Amino acid sequence: MTVRIGAKGQVVIPKAIRDRIGLHPGDEVEFEVHDERVVVVLANRPGGLGGRFAGSGMAARLLADRADEPR
Repeated sequence: MTVRIGAKGQVVIPKAIRDRIGLHPGDEVEFEVHDERVVVVLANRPGGLGGRFAGSGMAARLLADRADEPR
């Protein structure tokens, strides 16, 4: 997928990609440079589940279910 860099150095992340990774306005991303590539990485999101549910994947499933709900 190809996009253009605007006059102010901005690019738009295509909607299909934003939807796929659950990226929303206000989310933070990090930029990494690997040789000749620029990689956009989702910054750590606060919250999530702790305690006995940490690492269970439950938070991701709940967020995916929420994303599928009609708005």
